[in-house]
Amino acid sequence: MTKARPGSIRILAFSDLHGNDAALRILARKAKKADIVICAGDFTVFEHNILRVMRKLDALGKPVVLVNGNHEDEALVAEICRTLRNVTFIHRKVYRDSGFPGYAFAGHGGEGFAHISEDFEQFSKASMKKLLAIKKEGIKIVFATHQPPHNTKLDYIWAHHGSKSYSRFVKKIQPALHVCGHLHETQGKKDRIGKTLVINPGPKGKIVEV
Repeated sequence: MTKARPGSIRILAFSDLHGNDAALRILARKAKKADIVICAGDFTVFEHNILRVMRKLDALGKPVVLVNGNHEDEALVAEICRTLRNVTFIHRKVYRDSGFPGYAFAGHGGEGFAHISEDFEQFSKASMKKLLAIKKEGIKIVFATHQPPHNTKLDYIWAHHGSKSYSRFVKKIQPALHVCGHLHETQGKKDRIGKTLVINPGPKGKIVEV
């Protein structure tokens, strides 16, 4: 395996797995080449076999950070994560891992097609000062959401269905990477909001060096 550039990490990002065993096997192979795994939600079909799926993610053998999708209840996901060794729930959190001191991970799960998320607006207001201070220190921020940001290639299906709340946040913070999903029609697409790379990696995942 070729090492990542000095000062960077390899992230295996995926979304909308929906419990697909074939995709899980592909993720397991790709995880061997990654430093950390990010899940942008909808890893089940309305929580069917949720414990089994999350245990398989835990068994990837790499740190996994995830948010819930509109198919998972945040309280249930948080409860299961507390029983797992490698999986961390980052919904409404700014998370730091001691293994990756140059990075911070911010997440917000759930949501669907609403342009404005009052829940996220509250989180954004509470965390903005902290995130800006982190960025001034040279820490790279990675943002994970289920719904895509508004007015990008990732939220367009005959009209833009993404979150304006997320777009405003990304424009202010300019994270290094924004991982999202939700819209199966835009899986595999990428775009930029300023300097931020935004991707919908789909269920088979994509490795991104950040």
